[in-house]
Formats: sequence, C-alpha cells, structure tokens
Amino acid sequence: MYPNLLPLVLGSAAAALLALLLLAVRQPVVRRLALRQVARRRTEAALVITGSVLGTAIIVGALVVGDTLNFSVRQQAYRTLGPLDERIVATDPAVGRDVADRLQPLTADPDVDGVLSAQVAQAAAANPRGAGGTVAEPRVLAWQTDLDAAGRFGAAGGDSGLHGPAPLPGQVVLNAPLARSLHVGSGQMITLYLYGQPVDYRVERVVAQQGLAGAGLGGRQNRDVFLPPGALDAASRAAGTQPLSVTVVSNRGGVETGDRLTDTVTAKIRTALGPDTGRAAVETPKHTVLVEAQRTGDVLGALFLMIGSFSIIAGALLLVNVFVMLAEERKPQLGMLRAVGLKRSRLVGSFTLEGAVYALAATVPGVAIGVGVGWGVALIAAQIFRGWSVDGGGLSIVFAMTPTSLLNGAATGLVIALAAIAATSARISRFNIIAAIREQPAGPGRGPRRRLLVVATALAVLCALAAVPAVARSQAEQTYLLPALAVLFAVPAALRVLPRRAVTSVAAGLVLVWSLTASVLRPRVFDTPSTAVYVILGSLAAFSAVILVSENQQALLRPLRRVMARPTQQGLALRLAAAYPLAKRFRTGSTLVMYTLIALVLVLLTEISGLVNASVGQATRDATAGYTLKLDYNPQAVGGDPLAALRTGPLAAQTAAVTPLLDARGQSTDPGHRTTRPLDTAVVGVPEGAVTGIAFRDRLPGLPDDPAVWQALATHPQYVVVDNFFGSTGGPAGKYFAPGDTLTLTDPGTGRSEQKTIAGVLKSGLAFYPANGNSATVYPVIAGERSVAQQFGADARTAGALVRTAPGVSPEALAGRLQGEYLPASLVASPIASDVHRLFAADTAFFKLMQGFLALGLLIGITGLGVVMVRAVRERRRTIGVLRALGCQARTVERSFLWESGFIALEGVLLGSLLGVLTTWLMYQKSSAFAGLEGGFPIEWGPVLTLAGVTLAASLLAALGPARHAARIRPALAVRISD
Repeated sequence: MYPNLLPLVLGSAAAALLALLLLAVRQPVVRRLALRQVARRRTEAALVITGSVLGTAIIVGALVVGDTLNFSVRQQAYRTLGPLDERIVATDPAVGRDVADRLQPLTADPDVDGVLSAQVAQAAAANPRGAGGTVAEPRVLAWQTDLDAAGRFGAAGGDSGLHGPAPLPGQVVLNAPLARSLHVGSGQMITLYLYGQPVDYRVERVVAQQGLAGAGLGGRQNRDVFLPPGALDAASRAAGTQPLSVTVVSNRGGVETGDRLTDTVTAKIRTALGPDTGRAAVETPKHTVLVEAQRTGDVLGALFLMIGSFSIIAGALLLVNVFVMLAEERKPQLGMLRAVGLKRSRLVGSFTLEGAVYALAATVPGVAIGVGVGWGVALIAAQIFRGWSVDGGGLSIVFAMTPTSLLNGAATGLVIALAAIAATSARISRFNIIAAIREQPAGPGRGPRRRLLVVATALAVLCALAAVPAVARSQAEQTYLLPALAVLFAVPAALRVLPRRAVTSVAAGLVLVWSLTASVLRPRVFDTPSTAVYVILGSLAAFSAVILVSENQQALLRPLRRVMARPTQQGLALRLAAAYPLAKRFRTGSTLVMYTLIALVLVLLTEISGLVNASVGQATRDATAGYTLKLDYNPQAVGGDPLAALRTGPLAAQTAAVTPLLDARGQSTDPGHRTTRPLDTAVVGVPEGAVTGIAFRDRLPGLPDDPAVWQALATHPQYVVVDNFFGSTGGPAGKYFAPGDTLTLTDPGTGRSEQKTIAGVLKSGLAFYPANGNSATVYPVIAGERSVAQQFGADARTAGALVRTAPGVSPEALAGRLQGEYLPASLVASPIASDVHRLFAADTAFFKLMQGFLALGLLIGITGLGVVMVRAVRERRRTIGVLRALGCQARTVERSFLWESGFIALEGVLLGSLLGVLTTWLMYQKSSAFAGLEGGFPIEWGPVLTLAGVTLAASLLAALGPARHAARIRPALAVRISD
C-alpha cells in the first residue's frame, strides 16, 4: 500500500541512519558509550525492542491487510474478466449482429488482442440426482459462443479459461462455481431451464472460473453454462423472445496492463460503432473493477491503520518512558560526563545511537509478526465479508502482501522509533550538572524564555485565527487540531501570570471539552473519507484527560486518606503505592496515556457495536415496512406467473399484499460528487399508492411525511429516492448528499439521460437491492413506475416484487416453496428481515475484528507498565533496603508494587472507558456518522467491565515478577551497593 509514500519514508529512514552512522564513525566516545549501555542492560534492551517490535508489527499488519483486500478485489478481474476489457451489450439481436460486424475490423488494430461475440440469457439449473435430493441453482448465465474462438481470445492478454472443443448437442460445459453449486462433475446429467423450459444435458467438462469462463454482466461470482452451437437460438425462438447480444474486446497486454489502453480502445469502439453507438451500451468492466479494488483496499487498509495508530502512539510512548527512566537512573553518570567536558549534543547522540540499535534490532521481527497479524486478520475477514452479501457470496479474501507495504511498514516503524528517541534524548539531556551528580531532585526550573514566549504567543494567535474559518466550514482535522494548538501555544504566556498547575489544568480541561463537544457543535465534521480525524480526536481526548488527572491526583486520592493513614502494614503499602506515581508524574502520565488511549478506542468500538445491535429491530422495520419477502425472477421465462399465483392462485391465502416492481439497468452520476465515473444502478419503478410505509431519513422541505414522498414519485417524473449508501466507497459514514440534490440517470442501451432530483433519502433501501448473486455492487434508484417506463421503454420489465405474508405464515417457508415451484423462472425469494440480521451480524463481527487488532495496543500498555515496574525496582533499590531495615515486611513491599501497578492500570482503563462512553454518546446525539442508528444508546456494561477486569489482571501479572524481586532484596546489600 501507499507506493507514493515509499520514497519519503525510505528517504527519511536512510537520512536518519546515515546521520547516525556518521556520528558513530566520527565520535568514537559517543559510540562506545552507546554500545556499552546496550551490552550492560540486556533486560531493558529486550523490553525496549519489544515495544518497537509491536509498533512496527501493527503498521506492517495494517498495510498487509490493505494489500490483501486490494488483491482480493483485483482477483475479480482475473476470475470474471481475464482478457475481457470492454463489453458492448445490445438487447436487440439485430443490433448485436451489426455491432459485431462493425467491430470486427478492430482485430487488426495494434491496441486490440481480440473481438468475440456471444449471446447470453438468464436461466436456472438443477441436479435431480443430488445426494440429498434435487439440488437447484436459480441464477445461471447460459452462454452461446464459438468456444474455439473463445479459447484463442486475447491470447496475448491472458488465459480465457475456455480452451477445448465446443460441446456436442446434448452436452454443456460448466464453470466451477456452478458445478459446486449443483454438486456435479464431468459425465453427470443436469436439467437446464432455458426461458422456463427444461432441457436435459450431460456435463462434458468443468472449467475453472477464470477469464471468460467466469464471465458475467457485472458479478463477483458468476455461475456459467456454455451451450452447444445454436442451442440458445433454438430455445429463444421457441419461447418467442430473444437473448442479449454481447461483444467483448481484449486490449493489448495482460489482465492488468491492458487496462491502461481502456480509454484509447473505448474511443475506437465508439468510432467504429458509428450510428449504432446509441443502440448498445459500451461498458468498461475491468477498469471499474480495478478502480474499485484500489479504492476498497485503500479505504479498509486505512481503517485498520487508523485503529493501529493508537497502538503505534502507545509504542512510541513506551520508548519515551523507557528512555526517561534510563536517563533518571544514569543521572550521576551523565552529570559526571558533562562535568568532565562532554557536550550536550554528544550526550544526545549517545542516547539516540543506543535507541537506534534497539529500533534496528526490532525491525525484522516486527515485520515478521506484522505479516502474521495481517494473515490472521485476513483469515477472519474472509468469513465476515461473506456475510456482507445478501446471497452469502460476498468478497473472497485471498492473502497477499507486497514488498512496498513491507518496506513502508519497516521504514515507518523505524522513523517513528528514531524520532521518539531523538526527541526524548534532547529533552532529558537538559539537567543541572551538580544536582545530577548528587542525585538531587530537579528544581522548579526557570520560566519560559522571552524568545519562546514571543514565538508561542504568535503561534497561538495564528492558530486561533485559522481555527475560525476551519470550524465554520467543519473541516475535519483542522476543527479539532487548530483550537487545541492555540490553547497549547498560549500556555507559556499564561505561566507568566498564573501558577503552573492552574494553567496546565485549565488548558487540558479546555482541550478535553472541545475534543468531546466539537462533533455536537459541528455535526458534519465526520463527513469526510479521511480517518485521520478519529486519530486526532482520540489522541486529544486521551492526552488532555490524563494531563488533567495527573495534575490533580492528590484530590482524586483524597477519599483514600483515612485508609492510607492507618499505622498498619496495609496502610504503609497503600502510601508507598501512591507515593511513586505522585512523585513521578511524567512517567505515570505516560503509562496512563497508553492505557487510556487504547481503552478509549476499545470502549468506543464496543459502544458502536452495541448501538448497531440495538438498532437491528428498528432497522428491520425501516427496511421492510411490513413486507417480508423480496422476489426477483426472470420475466422472459415461459411458464406460470409467480405474482399471479401469489395474488389469486393457490398461494394467495398465504399473502396479505403483493407489490410488483419495475426493473431496469441504468447508470447514474454520484450526487455526492465523490467520483466522476458512472455508477451502476438498479432502477426500480414503484406503482402509485403501493408503497407508503417505507420510511425516509430526510425529505424535501415541501413533503410533510413519508407517504407524501411516495406520492411525489408517482406524480413528478423528475423525482427519485435513494438510500444513504448510494455511491458509498466504504469510507466513514456521513451525509454526502441531501434531498434537493440532483443526479443524471442514463439508459446504457439507448444513451438517453435525464436529470433527477432526490426527493428523499431512505432510512434503509435493502428491500430494493437486487436479490441475486450475479450482481456486483449496484445502487438502487427508486422512481415512479411511469417515469421508469418512459425513460427505459422495453428494457424496463416487471421482474420483482415486495410481498407481505399473511399472519402466521413463515417468510422462510414461503420463500423455499416459491423458489422450488418457480425455479424455471429463476425466482429468488429473500426474507428481508433475515438479510438485515445477517448484515448486522457481519457488521458486529467486523467491529470485533478491529477490537482484536487494537488489543495489540493494550499489550503494549501492559508491557510498558512492566517496564516501569522493572525500572522502579532498580531505581528504588536503596529505598527498599532502608524500609526493610526499618522493619517493613517483604510482603508489604511486594503488595505496594502490585497496588501501584493496579492503581495505574485501573485508573487508565476507567478513564479511557469513561471517555469512550462519553465520546460515543455525544457523537450519537448529533453526528451524522450515526445516522440511521435509532435503537437508543445502551451502555455495554458487560464488555466494558470485562475489559477492565482482564486488563487489571494482566497488569498485575506483569508487575508480579518485579514485585517479588523487590520483596527479595536484602537490606544490607541494597543500602551498600547502588547497582
């Protein structure tokens, strides 16, 4: 992922390493100091490397997930397109023959590898001799083409998948998805329903879903059967109808390289068609698939990278914390080095060089673990994405990774680690030499220097001025960041007139309040495809809350004073447990931030998942309005009419209402202006007065209620309605369009276009999505029946219906009976409520997957706490010896360390949980990101308490070893020996 970032991150990493190499070569003293500490502190080195490894692993894992998703979507180009680059579809066979004749000269064009004509019809198939009875597949594409020519099609562009002789009369060739669906193999018999009439065929061979052998009219998984020459023509003449004519073109080059010539070849196709251009739809399916692949991989990869960013921040804080503690321990040594003339810049270089050794040692294992994490996420995602499809087919996940992502992840992890180490080294190198040699605490320090004061004040004013238009326009990142920076830069000026604690508390409080309420004041702040805004929001909330708590820990511990003041071993343990976090606020705060940040996002994801689950009932009502089944069938099939049977036939007693829907294939512009390419749409015509109960999220101001919108569709041909996901790219939810916005709807067969006005946005459009598995992502545009018939003419047919079952009738049972009786009509009956529940279950599973990915950050926090405890035992060795010599029991020392770690972990988790619940609630109240979730705001007590309990137990376990080590320290040795 992100090949455009590779030069930048590699260049940054190379520049940093080159500078460090020059430093090591030109400054042997600095080099020896750094390498000596690495060799002496092996335990600390292992802990630092662990933090760097986890940070790098999270970055690499997120990028590998993006690669996997990108590659998986791109596989559609191989499975269902292969050498096929352009597709020209005509509903009239005479037009189809003219198209084929006009395009035949393109075979001599150097940019074209081949031109092939075919006919296709929708059919159904059954295996009456299945192991458990008859096995049927209602959605099959029956193809008639020259298989010898198909085998040679696009020879330079890839495998067409159709090598071999044409089937003889009475034989067919199946592709693998259809063979699996019917449970048949070569030599077995199947029944094929062509235009509703059953014909028995023997399977001559089964071919892999590859290239033309997986071809469809836009689907991710096509079940194809290839007929003997003339079989489809004979069946269509007998039925008095006609198949679709399809001509496909292969561009010069491979499956993906041929895509580069799409615009050039498409222009040549339109020129060659001449007067037939308006009578046939010219499509570029491969280019659409590859663009979608890139977009899907980038969006979902960025989503995982956003979730992983919080863990990366935690990893950087772990490095900062460790180096601060190392500096504290080495203060006498550092003071002596500075006293004998070592420059501060060389001291910084020594620390940075030492950290670089740790960061480099973490790179390879970090990449390896990241690949494992990405593989695990892909494995789980494969199951989840299948549930996001109405037919359960979904997106097939295939694990993949690219060298670009591995290099990006390794270099980014290295740069982040080196930056954190360099910044920390520069900060800790500022100390009083005399105080460091004597191991005295640092003084209060001087106030802000005049130069710093002037620069900071100027920056505060600039940020404040820039924040006004940014907030007014709801610009996502700037809305959160600029006001917070203005407050931060104003701190040095405030310190001139107010105490440090008051200034810090007020500044942190202001940033915290703004980070929580910005989405309430500016709800459209999340109407952006960028995920950076969520990282900024979480980081600002966590850091400001921790600073506020750290500055006021004394007040928070006031209720425990009576217990701590007791003259008992337990009271002493409590006092010792609280004393160190209060005295070392920076490292306590750093550890708190790690816990708070991860807990905040984990709880936020948990709460959103709870909101989704709580909304299932309302979402079902919104999607159905009392309808229980969505029917899709082939209107060309000869035989019984399923709608007539449901209205007046033997099934009429089981139905309360049947609403026929007019269907047509169309293309639309994006009303949200996210893309300039046409969007494949399913145009649905609704009869006047038939549908009035399906609810809308937004309506035109002049339409007072939902029935008024449906009535407007019937009386105003320019009105249409869509759902909130129309044209969605998979990014964060938001309002990209509203009633009153316009789109252009086009009939791809005739080229006729009309501008439409959105009269309403549905709360749920699930009832209008195609119910078959042969369609890729198509978005429904719902209009009045007469409007659709006028624009699309004969291409608009009644091919679906919404059915309301009678009381006491099972929708699932009726669906099964309908599909069995009307298999020749390729009927698919989908229980709408079941589809809603399946999609919501997939959403919940996806949130759990992201929570699992984020749990790596919690591991970093627990590791950080373990590091703090290990360093604390070493740092307080003499103090522990004195306490033990004065009569403090070993059990009290052990208990104090356990309570100290438990206090930090519990405070961080509680603070993060509170912020997570509060943030979600405030966003739920006003943010458009939560549009459509109307099931109330439940607090997920069970998962939140489980998170707190597991985290506390793991933290205590991490601190148990250092605590026991502290309890075993011998007083006499500890007092006499410093290390």
